[in-house]
Amino acid sequence: MPVRKPVGAFRGGILGFLSGAVLSGGALYYYVIDEYRVSNELLTEDIYALQSAVSRIEGYVKSLEEKARK
Repeated sequence: MPVRKPVGAFRGGILGFLSGAVLSGGALYYYVIDEYRVSNELLTEDIYALQSAVSRIEGYVKSLEEKARK
């Protein structure tokens, strides 16, 4: 039976710290990416709403100009 070398407290601590840092970094990365996606979708919706409002105002101005010419 081979003799197993026990994992020292220092090596175990380093391994635990690195695995915890990698896991928390990965979770933070996916959280930030998800928040970026949500904010990007909201911004896109706002841009479309603004474009619609500008189109409506442009139509109102054109109708007023036509009424003013008559």
